[in-house]
Amino acid sequence: MKQKNKGAIYGMDIGTIYTQWATNRYFDEETRKELETIADNNSEIRDRFYKELNFGTAGIRGIIGAGTNRMNKYVVRRLSTAIAAHILSKGTKAKKDGIVIGYDSRNFSEEFAKEAAAVFAGNGIKVYLHTEIIPVPVLSFSVRHLRCAAGVMITASHNPKEYNGYKVYGPDGAQLSLTDSAQISRIMLSITDYTKVPSFSFDFFKTGNNIKYVDSNIKSIYLKEVKKLIADKEGFKKNAGKITVVYTPLHGAGAKWIPEILKECGVTNLHTVKEQMQPDGNFPTVNLPNPEDPAAFTMALDLAKNIQADIVLASDPDSDRTGVYARTPNGDYAMLNGNQIGVLLLERIIESHNMRKMMPVNPFVVSTVVSTRLTKQICETNNIEYIDVLTGFKFIGEKIMELDERGDKNFLFGFEESYGYLPGTYARDKDAVAGCLFMAEAAAHYAASGKTLFEALDDIYKKYSYHNELQVSINLKGESGLRMIQKIMDVVRNAAGRFTANVPAVYTDIQTSEITKYNADGSIASKEKSTLPSSNVLTFDYGDRWFCLRPSGTEPKIKIYFGGIADNLDTAHDKAIKLKEEVVGKIMPIIKK
Repeated sequence: MKQKNKGAIYGMDIGTIYTQWATNRYFDEETRKELETIADNNSEIRDRFYKELNFGTAGIRGIIGAGTNRMNKYVVRRLSTAIAAHILSKGTKAKKDGIVIGYDSRNFSEEFAKEAAAVFAGNGIKVYLHTEIIPVPVLSFSVRHLRCAAGVMITASHNPKEYNGYKVYGPDGAQLSLTDSAQISRIMLSITDYTKVPSFSFDFFKTGNNIKYVDSNIKSIYLKEVKKLIADKEGFKKNAGKITVVYTPLHGAGAKWIPEILKECGVTNLHTVKEQMQPDGNFPTVNLPNPEDPAAFTMALDLAKNIQADIVLASDPDSDRTGVYARTPNGDYAMLNGNQIGVLLLERIIESHNMRKMMPVNPFVVSTVVSTRLTKQICETNNIEYIDVLTGFKFIGEKIMELDERGDKNFLFGFEESYGYLPGTYARDKDAVAGCLFMAEAAAHYAASGKTLFEALDDIYKKYSYHNELQVSINLKGESGLRMIQKIMDVVRNAAGRFTANVPAVYTDIQTSEITKYNADGSIASKEKSTLPSSNVLTFDYGDRWFCLRPSGTEPKIKIYFGGIADNLDTAHDKAIKLKEEVVGKIMPIIKK
């Protein structure tokens, strides 16, 4: 190996770490052989070993392969050891309450789940393991139902087939809090030699009954909890059979859950994309198993056009994201973005609860700083408390615990623009099972009035105001990409209110927890502290337009979100576009320098 490949983690240079992984008998033959094939490839060695996978939004995610910067059983073993230490630090009760583990259809998901189970059992922690692939919300529900101290879900969500990941949940069923994440990260960093991490036999602990499989009746219990949240059950039962629905799980876990709940609620004209119903971690019919990507709907749309479906639904491999295409008034099909789905669901939930006189006292709705501002307007008009949180559904889960579980308020709905929705407290993560069910209910309700979902959405805009949102993702891979992402954030942060030609009404640096309000001449009117936890996020609010800048927590990219507000859709769109052109036009030269 050439000496130019320098750098260090754990106080060792990259070459030393690579050599250990490539030659030490602690690592299996398959791992050693994989690393032998890149012995003369310095850039590949560096990419695999220059850092650890980032412990981002309560977990890790990365390309499957050998190395510290890859997803493999040794990385799973090390992280599981750190989580085990964290659980044991909570005392005897947490150890007995144990941990529940689930996994999706991705390659190596079951193997990684069993590796984690063996580590927890080997550390004396009670383990529950799901017997087959499940949606993320079912794992969240399982933590609460079984009253476990923690949960683990093996998944890389909507990432390409080369990826897998590991998400960690707390006792409330939400993704780990920032405090617990930080503690686990500290424990992980103290484990500097992979060869010193103990390995345990899954078969040994399974035979000894230290690892128990989750009872299969949890499925019916979970589905019952979701179904009972439909406020207008009578109307849904009456109208569900009148709409035609197409559904695809994109080779993921939703295949055995979503069709079942739709049929149980009366959606009899349900058609599934047969070629995509088989769970498969190679995702053979799509380039990217992401319901945010229009290309993922190609086969579903072909089916929809043939049968003249009213709505097309899709879920990602771990079934936490919900994608939707709907028939337009002229008979074509168009995609609803994540914000549009969110406001349609919110308005319908409010409407049905009011109609049935089921609106709870002190209701509240939670969404994120990068999602549409229309949510706040809808809530204020309907006397419902609205709460902004950081990106990541764990922050929505935290608000449920704080205000609903421990307080005197009642959670009504939560969503984030990245196609994640939750209509109840049975789980604390986004749920495509519920998302698909509630979208079908909304489609059936509006169809009974002779309206498409797009016509219903336009009614919402007319009632409140027109909002249009855009997003730009700038991919910056590798070690140099991480440095560039931080450079962009630093340049924008240092410019503050002077970054754009418009003087922002409000500029918020969430990392420093400082909100600055500007006068029309650019002078500072006032400063105050943000109540959001510190995060590397910047927001600019001009009143009738806004944008937000943040690095992704799970992918090597920087994301920029834009919004425009007006009394018609074209003007709102134009405002968002012009702001995007200005901001991106100032960021791209930073990258090219």
